[in-house]
Amino acid sequence: MQFFGGSEISPSPPAAPTAASGNNGHMLYVFNRNGICLLYKEWNRPLHTLNPHQDHKLMFGLLFSLKSLTAKIDPTSPQKGNLGVPQLPGQGCSFHTFRTNTYKLTFMETPSGIKIILVTHPRTGDLRESLKYIYNLYVEYVVKNPLYTPGSPIRSELFNTTLDQYVRGIA
Repeated sequence: MQFFGGSEISPSPPAAPTAASGNNGHMLYVFNRNGICLLYKEWNRPLHTLNPHQDHKLMFGLLFSLKSLTAKIDPTSPQKGNLGVPQLPGQGCSFHTFRTNTYKLTFMETPSGIKIILVTHPRTGDLRESLKYIYNLYVEYVVKNPLYTPGSPIRSELFNTTLDQYVRGIA
């Protein structure tokens, strides 16, 4: 099965982008269209300032605000559309990444409203292909699992193990 123009899940994921040495992956979030955090993973986050529920709400709010901002200031589109409605890849003005002096956030939203966010070291390269690969993992190991209930937290051990190995490889 193909998603986003890629191939089936294969042993050869996208090439790792260049980055500074060391463990560069910090956090990964997967949200559904309603803002419910289906999966949260962290690998290199020494400072915890919020409880997980507050952290998830803050991240989803940040994404909603950035999407609204980019849609409203888009100089190429006279139609601003409804805010918060998922768009197909390539539709509308959308952001994919932003960088601060301490981290880089890479974001992807699927047509079904699944939002995948990967927070890494600020010098990590382009991760859009990596997010597409992670989404393909999600489809293969979670969505196609007959025991998974849509909207519930992701508990697939195979998905989590494969995801950990992949993110450590790109980070």
